[in-house]
Amino acid sequence: MIQVAVLGFGTVGSGVVEVLDQNAERVKKAVPEGVAVKYIVDIREFPGNPYEKLLVRDFALVENDPDVQIVVETIGGATIAYDFTKRALLAGKSVVTSNKELVATKGCELLAIAREKKVHYLFEAAVGGGIPVIRPLVQCLAGNNILSICGILNGTTNYILTKMINEALSFDEALKQAQLNGYAEQDPTADVEGHDACRKISILSSLAYGHYVAPELIATEGIRKVSLSDVAFAASAGYAVKLLGRTVRDGNQAYVFVAPHLVDRACPIARVDDVFNAIMIEGDAVGQTMFYGRGAGKLPTASAVVGDIIDVAEHKEKPRRMGWQDAVDGFVKPMDTFVCRRYARIAEKDKKRSEEIFGAVRWLSAGAPAEAAFLTGPLSEREFAEKWMAASIAPLGTLRVL
Repeated sequence: MIQVAVLGFGTVGSGVVEVLDQNAERVKKAVPEGVAVKYIVDIREFPGNPYEKLLVRDFALVENDPDVQIVVETIGGATIAYDFTKRALLAGKSVVTSNKELVATKGCELLAIAREKKVHYLFEAAVGGGIPVIRPLVQCLAGNNILSICGILNGTTNYILTKMINEALSFDEALKQAQLNGYAEQDPTADVEGHDACRKISILSSLAYGHYVAPELIATEGIRKVSLSDVAFAASAGYAVKLLGRTVRDGNQAYVFVAPHLVDRACPIARVDDVFNAIMIEGDAVGQTMFYGRGAGKLPTASAVVGDIIDVAEHKEKPRRMGWQDAVDGFVKPMDTFVCRRYARIAEKDKKRSEEIFGAVRWLSAGAPAEAAFLTGPLSEREFAEKWMAASIAPLGTLRVL
């Protein structure tokens, strides 16, 4: 029997225990010796819970138990989770996690320890929740040079934008509804400011290119500045507003960033609504592929974690070499040279001056009174900023166009 310890008995951790228990026969078909949870580590009490007898408070019991081969980390954050993960790997135990912050910030070190100890450090659930994307990227697409990755990587922001688009709710109203439905935390900063998506595109980029792309190198913009006027102007031209995490290869370098975009409704990713996520990966051989599903939630995320547990159990003797090496200096290109079309919203009175500076643009309709909006041709970030300076105009809002 493969013995497992689960760290953290919150939403994801309890989901993992439930899936392993309820789908035990299915798991046994993949792992004939069976998989069982021996410990659940949590400082809280859960009186009356059917798994209460498995609860312990001291991680050292797990660390020093030779029968525990796999540790599942669902604590979150990069403090206690980091300490426990490192100690488990050093003790020769494989670790499976859903913790994108830990993987994005400490992945290099933890992956190196796993390689040294000849164990696994797997994190399928850390990016797409229940969406299989990491294993396809590093295995099924291993014969490709990855040219670009573009994804809706955060279900909370996608839910908020969907409510703004479909129901004309303001950002604040949509956020409140997301909180009431349990999709957003009381402090939604990590979601709405783009930090969660930043960590996920950091992981995907590091895997795609084989070396670390640190979150602090990724230009990150959230959705707080997106207005109902932006949503209406975009819709009038056949676009939807989406928060995207992107990496775009450019020779021996890459642009990596998170920002709200106008996405043409003809693009499949524009039609991904509510709390669903979608990730498009382009390889030089395969072309474009797309992965779609629930990017979070108790059982979808637990599904991915259990998949990693099975992978570890099936490959105990030869751990998969999944991960990346240290960062390469200068690999991430500065955003001021990135070229794309741009959307801009201005006061109606500035329309003539904008035309003088930007030249031929596409004017949009259906926005707020006394406002105007337009789409430019391809411009670098630097050129776009310089034109506003030359015009002596402060735009009311700007977005990139995918």
